[in-house]
Amino acid sequence: MHRSRLIAPGALAASLLLAIPATAADFTPGAPGVGDSYYPDHGNGGYDVSHYDLRLKYQPKTDLLEGTATISATTTQDLSRFNLDFGLKVSEVRVNGKKAAFTRSGEQELEITPKSGLPKGSSVTIVVRYAGKPSEVKIHGFTAWQRTPDGGVAAQEPESAAWWFPANDHPRDKATFDVSVAVPDGSQAISNGVLQRQTSRLGWTRFDWRSNKPQAPYLATLAVGRFDITTDRTENGLPVLNAYSKDLGDNAGAARASIERTTEVAEWLEEVFGPYPFNALGGYVPNVPASYALETQTRPFYGPRAFANGSNVSIVVHEIAHQWYGDSVSVENWKDIWINEGFARYSQWLWSEKEGEGTAQELADYAYASRPATDPFWQVKPGDPGPDNQFHAAVYDRGALALQALRNKVGDKTFFKILKGWPTERAHGNASVRDFVSYAEKVSGKPLSGLFDTWLYTAGKPGAPAARGAGVALAAGEKAPAKPKSWKKITATNTLHDHH
Repeated sequence: MHRSRLIAPGALAASLLLAIPATAADFTPGAPGVGDSYYPDHGNGGYDVSHYDLRLKYQPKTDLLEGTATISATTTQDLSRFNLDFGLKVSEVRVNGKKAAFTRSGEQELEITPKSGLPKGSSVTIVVRYAGKPSEVKIHGFTAWQRTPDGGVAAQEPESAAWWFPANDHPRDKATFDVSVAVPDGSQAISNGVLQRQTSRLGWTRFDWRSNKPQAPYLATLAVGRFDITTDRTENGLPVLNAYSKDLGDNAGAARASIERTTEVAEWLEEVFGPYPFNALGGYVPNVPASYALETQTRPFYGPRAFANGSNVSIVVHEIAHQWYGDSVSVENWKDIWINEGFARYSQWLWSEKEGEGTAQELADYAYASRPATDPFWQVKPGDPGPDNQFHAAVYDRGALALQALRNKVGDKTFFKILKGWPTERAHGNASVRDFVSYAEKVSGKPLSGLFDTWLYTAGKPGAPAARGAGVALAAGEKAPAKPKSWKKITATNTLHDHH
């Protein structure tokens, strides 16, 4: 016997509403920025990228870059339109296989309107075809692409993607990368991760690189030129590749003497920070007129002039430390830059301690004593330095002082437990300064917000009582500390990220 089921009118109406698809009015544009207080137009809203596949062709003689970017993403809202950060000329955009309308706005916004709205939670494939000369593109008055005598290089902070591939260019949206670059025979293309293959055809050589762990777009790098390349493997089997422009001149020897110790530095840092977080290791030095360095993921960029005064392994320590603090654990917003730079600087202090060239305590004592209270250095707050002071020396040295104060407060055993545990707990993610403070309090079982407020968020030189409590101030009549042997080489990195 068949039984019919009676449905209450209200329930029927509700079920019908659930079955009705979203109308065009329900779809809205994604935001043209992620809401970063320092850089409002960086990144975009409405979607998360999971993978970039970049297929490129670059002619060093003319600086012409041609590319097809295939971007895999997932929508985070019902999306009518979305933006990518990009500066080169675009010829075609497709969304899920269909041609999409596109236009430009602002300094770097590529606005894309698909044929129909994209429901929240849906997978999206975006294909962008483009071409142009990256060195001629100016965004906010500068270019992140540097010409070299035999090619070009993309390496900048806080953004560099927009000059060579379309991206959601903020550290909060990380993705994996495949970068395939064709260059004239005799030239080489260096990028992040592992070189999967190298093939030649009709006068062009193609290099295929893969980064298989999440990577912020600004940490993606590309260098085309003629390089001397060294390769090796760590004891754990990790591939190591270092590349040096063939025309580095007087800086060549010092650069090699420093960067060829990358494996040694990384293995030592594993003892401090835990297992290395990525699939490759190395560094590269192109022939550019630059003295800065950048922690481009797995393969840091080093400007040749960083070695103008001789070898400096402390620079390598700084950039390799960033692989944990800055690359694997990245800033939530750019005001959280201490998450990157304070720890990279402190790693240099620890290296100095290991090498017998001055303990971290001696470096902290000297950093505190060598600058009077009237020095503008003390007015910069490392926990939120402002965009104009994002790479100020205070973010480095006062930032490292905060960590020495923490070490003295909680003791070595707990301190190093924090240094190693944090990159594990937050691996391949993002974090704020306040997140780190909460973590340190959880591990130590001590209230620490007052200590960090003093060293990171309060303008002015911390007074003697607070400094003595942190173990970095002189007692009455005590002699001023001598300059540690490592001080000069460490402070040579103060301008490493002074890119502009």
